[in-house]
Parts: sequence; structure tokens; C-alpha cells
Amino acid sequence: MPVSQHLVDLAASGDIGPLVNGLSPDWGPFGKLGTTGRTVIQALMAGVVLVLVGRAILGAVHLKVGEGQHDVAQVSKGKKEIAGSLVGAFVVASIGTIFTIVYGMGI
Repeated sequence: MPVSQHLVDLAASGDIGPLVNGLSPDWGPFGKLGTTGRTVIQALMAGVVLVLVGRAILGAVHLKVGEGQHDVAQVSKGKKEIAGSLVGAFVVASIGTIFTIVYGMGI
């Protein structure tokens, strides 16, 4: 079954389950992974997202402390940490979608 048919089937179902159930879909680059490999990748992705969200919280603390002390350098550092962490968390969270799109374009 071609990739486009899988995409049509996913869109036609109207179910968001495949989008929120970890690495999805189970064809293409993810089809060759076993369940253990998929679980390891999902755990790594979840850990990285948690670390990045923690870093964003730390950046918010730097921002708040910098504003309280009128320290422009610390405020700037906090803003950069927040922006970098949230962009990183978004990229890691959407990496399954990115791989699927790139794989689909390659076929």
C-alpha cells in the first residue's frame, strides 16, 4: 500500500489516537523498529522533552530574578533559555511527524 493511501486512511478515520500514541505511524522508517526499539525511542524523546521544559522553567526563573535585580544580562539569558528550550521541545515532540513527512516525500 503506498504512503499516500496510508495518509488518506489516517485522515479519513478522524481519530486522533495515532497522533497521541507515541511513535506513529507503524510503517515507513518506524515499521522496521520492534516494540522494544519504539519504546526506547519514546522514552528518550519523553526524557529530552522533560529536560527542555525544565530548562525553560529555569530560564523563567533567571528572567524573573533578572527583572527583580534590574540585571539586563540575566534577563537576556533567561529569554534565550526559554526560547531555545521551547523550540527544542517542539522539534523533539514533532520529530515523528517530521520523519514521516520526509520519508513520504522520498517515496
